[in-house]
Amino acid sequence: MKSLFYKLTATIVMLSCLKTYAQQEDVDTAVFNRIRKAELSSSQIPQIAYYLTDISGPRLTASPGYQRASRWAVATMKKWGLVNAGLEPWGEFGKQWEIRDFSISMRAPYNQLIAGYPEPWGANTDGSLRGDVIILTRKQSRDTVYLKTHAALLKGKFLLNPGAPLSEKDISGPVTSRLSDTELANMGDTFMVPDSLTRSFPALFKTLARISQIKKDVGILGAIYTTSFSANGHIMAQSNDGFKLISHNTLPEVSIGIEDAQKMKRLIESGVRVSLEVNIKGEFSTADTKGYNVIAEISGTDPKLKLQVVMLGAHLDSWEAATGATDNAAGCVVMMEAMRLLDSLHLKPKRTIRIALWGGEEQGVLGSYGYVKNHFRDGTTLQIKPEQSGVSAYFNLDNGTGKIRGIYTQNNAAVKPIFEQWFKPFYDIGATTVTMKNTGSTDHIAFDWAGIPGFQFIQDPLDYETRTHHTNLDTYDHLAMDDLKQAAIIVASFVYQASIRPELLPRKPLVPYSFPYEDF
Repeated sequence: MKSLFYKLTATIVMLSCLKTYAQQEDVDTAVFNRIRKAELSSSQIPQIAYYLTDISGPRLTASPGYQRASRWAVATMKKWGLVNAGLEPWGEFGKQWEIRDFSISMRAPYNQLIAGYPEPWGANTDGSLRGDVIILTRKQSRDTVYLKTHAALLKGKFLLNPGAPLSEKDISGPVTSRLSDTELANMGDTFMVPDSLTRSFPALFKTLARISQIKKDVGILGAIYTTSFSANGHIMAQSNDGFKLISHNTLPEVSIGIEDAQKMKRLIESGVRVSLEVNIKGEFSTADTKGYNVIAEISGTDPKLKLQVVMLGAHLDSWEAATGATDNAAGCVVMMEAMRLLDSLHLKPKRTIRIALWGGEEQGVLGSYGYVKNHFRDGTTLQIKPEQSGVSAYFNLDNGTGKIRGIYTQNNAAVKPIFEQWFKPFYDIGATTVTMKNTGSTDHIAFDWAGIPGFQFIQDPLDYETRTHHTNLDTYDHLAMDDLKQAAIIVASFVYQASIRPELLPRKPLVPYSFPYEDF
């Protein structure tokens, strides 16, 4: 019923507003050209990227790496001249964690190092653990009755989930790509009902935690995982909800490459004994259980409009196996560079421009949702707060390092013709598409839920989904600097245009239900 209500309401708004907002926009192309020239002649994107990745290290939420990056971002934006720069707590997060020591080796049938990464916030081994490897099917590994009745077989063993053998596509398929004209055209203008606003993750995580405790109780040493994404030298390492204060770190867990996992599977299935030695030493802390976002502003100059806000942002947190370059230092670099450009050119935005670098995105867009709850919409009563009415829009970047090719309007029909006019000056650098389609899984959805126009830019995929997303290869060397410069030009221009526009950007009807990731 909620989806039907939303569809009918939004369709009516779409039909009534298309004509209203199809009027010609007064686009300040002169400023757009100044922004482009400044970025192409004196970009600081490589330097910003270096500090957020190589210098800061992995930026797991609440970790020392996240703290290094956030402090540097605040200090840097203050140095540029931005105001109100600082760390703003968004709410309770949980445990701080970073890896201190880790190793995994095969000890039988011969000695060999294995490439792998411990699951963040996972259990320590308290020294090295040695044991044979046993393979269980996915069904067996989640069957509590099976685990209990086979305790004698499982005790003192490492459980291996070997994944599926690599296909020819996994081995020889293209690693990097750009969106073709056909793919962009096929995004189309068709109105789309938003994705389902329910998530099954909380129940799943509780089930997995219960199963993990049973595995520990029967004496299993640890779990070794892999996925089809962990091939050709990249290993995906992420975790569920181990950061929560109520979470029990029960079983040591390690992610390895699929090639090593499949080798062990072949050996075991042919009757060869396989043994592992694993050492995990992670440091936990509850000294500060809050989560923090980085906030900074360029003050508006119009006496009537300066209390209104245009926001831009990206998530600062990353996973632990690399330095989170494409996910999502890239977005933070672009947003910081956009702010630097606007400030260094001494432009005079009418509305205040506010940047936010979010924490906790990888754990369920926690930082942006916490911020939205604190400022714009109550998460319990769903009532709108006074600040909400003064925010024109929020612009987000979180799909890797590829250049901007367009924007998702999140079913906001009234804003579509506006953005089409704003993009015209950027046709020559590949940004042409404005689609009615919605996209999810990152921080703009919190603003969309709060009734604020929230947008994610369309980006070229490059090797984001095929190689770097949540893997050990997500490093500085996979950043496409020219693409990031193009993105900074467009973001700075869009944000500035929104800041000088006579009216706020048009809004969709407010969704009448709770935030979809509430219990993530």
